[in-house]
Amino acid sequence: MRSDFTIGNDIMTNAHFPEKRADRRFSFFADAEVTLCDGTLFPTQLAELSSRGCYIGTLVPVPVGTEFRLRIWDGIRTCELQGKVIYLHSSSGLGIFGMGVRLGKMAAEERSIVNAWLSDLSGKRAAQPAIA
Repeated sequence: MRSDFTIGNDIMTNAHFPEKRADRRFSFFADAEVTLCDGTLFPTQLAELSSRGCYIGTLVPVPVGTEFRLRIWDGIRTCELQGKVIYLHSSSGLGIFGMGVRLGKMAAEERSIVNAWLSDLSGKRAAQPAIA
């Protein structure tokens, strides 16, 4: 399945491709905020988290390949990370887009927070299995 849509002069592709996850992914609902390189800032919602990436829902689609700053807070801890959009799911007419995000290199403090979230999640609910 493949669908394309246009925003301005950019065409973004929602191509169906096999999942290639090396890490376990957990359902993780947290508020987040994306800041683009030009300073544009908008709220998002995290839906899934792994040690190398996350999946976020947003009303503002960002083109594949875009790098940005991602601020995540779960009500207790806050973490600021570098991210890059690696895929985009269209909204199917609902106005909400899903973005697969690869997380960039993390400082020790950021890695500690992400690892704490993953540790908490692994004890609370079953993870979606890694796909080789």
